[in-house]
Amino acid sequence: MITYEQLVVLHAIVTEGTFRGAAERLNKSQSAISHMLKKLETEIDVILLSRESYRPTLTPEGEVFYRQATRVMLQMKELSTVAKNLSAKQEPEVFLAVTATFPLKPVLEIIGSIRDQFPATHIRLSRESMGGPIERLLRNDADIIIASMDGVPVEQVEALAFAQVTIVPVAHPDFEPARSSHMKTIREMQSYTQVVVADSSSGEFVQSRDLLPGGLRWTVSDFAAKKEILLANLGWGGIPTHMIDNELAQGELVILNVEGYQKRQSHLFQMRKRDKDVGIVAQSIWEQLSTIAVHLPLGPFQSKTV
Repeated sequence: MITYEQLVVLHAIVTEGTFRGAAERLNKSQSAISHMLKKLETEIDVILLSRESYRPTLTPEGEVFYRQATRVMLQMKELSTVAKNLSAKQEPEVFLAVTATFPLKPVLEIIGSIRDQFPATHIRLSRESMGGPIERLLRNDADIIIASMDGVPVEQVEALAFAQVTIVPVAHPDFEPARSSHMKTIREMQSYTQVVVADSSSGEFVQSRDLLPGGLRWTVSDFAAKKEILLANLGWGGIPTHMIDNELAQGELVILNVEGYQKRQSHLFQMRKRDKDVGIVAQSIWEQLSTIAVHLPLGPFQSKTV
C-alpha cells in the first residue's frame, strides 16, 4: 500500500535534487530515504527515478506518477488543515510580508477584521522589497506574502494571482531628460542618477529589475525616500503609479521616455509554503485575501492557483 510518507520522500528527492538533500530536509538518514523510495517503486512496480547520474531524475513514468502525487499531497495537506482547524486554538502570531510596491490599505482592512475576530493573535506585518518577501517565506519567517513570482520555486509554494501594479519611470519636470519627449537611449541616461530601492533580502533571493546598466545609481531604503528625491529633482526612477497619482496629475512628476524602460505591469501573488502547517488565523487571512483579489483597483486579473 502506498503511504503518504513515501510520497513526501519522493517529493523531497525531486525538489532537493539529491538523496542527501532529501535526507537533510526530512531529518532522516540517506539510507532510510533510499529504502523508502525503493519500497514505493516495488509497491507500484515502476521505476520512478533514474540513478544513472549524480542527481536522480524522474523517468517518463515517474513524471506522470509525480504529477498525481503532488495533487494527492496538496489534498492531504488541505484535509489536515481542515481537521486541525476544527479543534484548533488561534496561533500566538502570524507574520505577513508585503512587497513595497503594493498599497497596504486593503491588507490593513483585513488585519483589522482579523484582530477583532482573533484578538489573542499577534499580527506582524513587514514591508519588503525585491527578493525580501520570498526569502522570508522560504525561511519560514513569514506565513503569507504578497509579491511577484520572479525566481520563486513554484513547487514549494501555493500561489494565487492577486493584483497587478503599474510601474513607470518618472522625474521632476525640470530634470534634464524630462524636458523633451523624444526617447532617451541607455547611453544618454547613463550620466543621470537613477534612484533605486534596496533589495531587503540578504542576497540569496535577489530580484534586480529595471536597473540601468553602467549608470549612476543612488540606493535608498524605501519608495517614500525615492519619491522625495525625485521631487527634489535629484534623479529619476520607476515608481508604482498608485503612489504618485497626485504628483503626475499636478505636474510635479512626469513620465520619462527611456529606451527599454517603458511602463511595466508587475504581477503580484499571495503565497504560502506548501509544506508548512496552516493555523486557523493564517487560514482566515489567506481566504480573505483571496476574496478581495479580483476587486482591487490596480488592474486586477483573475485569480488562479499556480
